[in-house]
Amino acid sequence: MKKIGITGQNGFVGRHLYNTLGLFPEEFERVDFQKEYFENQSELDAFVSKCDVIVHLAAMNRHENQEVIYETNVTLAKTLVDSLKRTDSKAHVLISSSTQEERDNLYGKSKREGREAIVNWANENGGKVTGLIIPNVFGAFGKPFYNSFIATFCHQLTSGEIPKIDNDGEVKLIYVQELVMKIITEVRSEKSQPELLVEATAVKKVSEVLALLNDFKIKYLDGGEIPVLKDNFEHNLFNTYRSYINHKERYPVKFTQHTDPRGAFVEVIRLGIGGQCSFSTTVPRITRGNHYHTRKIERFAVIKGKALIQLRKIDTDEVMDFYLDGTEPAYVDMPIWYTHNIKNIGEEELYTIFWIDEPFNPEDADTYFLEV
Repeated sequence: MKKIGITGQNGFVGRHLYNTLGLFPEEFERVDFQKEYFENQSELDAFVSKCDVIVHLAAMNRHENQEVIYETNVTLAKTLVDSLKRTDSKAHVLISSSTQEERDNLYGKSKREGREAIVNWANENGGKVTGLIIPNVFGAFGKPFYNSFIATFCHQLTSGEIPKIDNDGEVKLIYVQELVMKIITEVRSEKSQPELLVEATAVKKVSEVLALLNDFKIKYLDGGEIPVLKDNFEHNLFNTYRSYINHKERYPVKFTQHTDPRGAFVEVIRLGIGGQCSFSTTVPRITRGNHYHTRKIERFAVIKGKALIQLRKIDTDEVMDFYLDGTEPAYVDMPIWYTHNIKNIGEEELYTIFWIDEPFNPEDADTYFLEV
């Protein structure tokens, strides 16, 4: 079993990598890292000594003073190198750099010099190094105005603001989960690659991305419709967009009921894509679920009985409770990386309709069990 530590564990990519490594408990043991370790030599050395693999992600992306970015990133890399030397570490160190390495800016220069410092340590001390040259990364839970323009646009569109395009150029992009799986592949390979260019999985103009996000807002956020998703990029972008919605305020969403003397008619979901639709009956006081997905899009619709739907982002303790009653049919959509369940809290059978965007495949279920 490999012991893996991640500097920048609580950052955007670091958190995704940490959580994904947790899906392979028989292969990887995660060594916790706190940013304060960079200020405490003994704690940093203790961390480094425990690790077979270190993924160095800690860095500053933005600051009003470019010199601060440069000094911060170079210092972080050199501080890690000093600890590797003090502990006589032979760890495999993977360091994230950027395609901005060759640009004439201090951020790119800081990433290049940081990577080179790790490479020099490996060459001189018998360590292994993988220098990842990474394009623009986007994905769920990114920090607006910091991690990517996509994070900023998603935040603005789910907050009632209107995004503006400063420069409508083409951008090379990679989804955070694609990057995480690339990192894990390199960890498994155990090979040194001082300069490894990570290929972008999509190239889009900024205006193309904004047009898609505006479509998601109109169809999904305003209309409740699952939009057409033509490829992996659009699927990943949609899940990214959904992660910025204020779930506490949005759910449960009540359906429009069309009633006449015969009874009532309710449209449960309008789809631009396919998937699997099913229903369940649940007897009183029984709970279903307690699992999460990393890619699937899912809707729970209560049409009869009383239910409690609970959601919890897997790396937090906050539980969101949503109470639904079939006398006013309503739904809750499940965000990725949120464990969720549904419990019958009434005295009669609970009827629930479930829709998910892909049929169940036991060999690739994307279903991980975890109590809410």
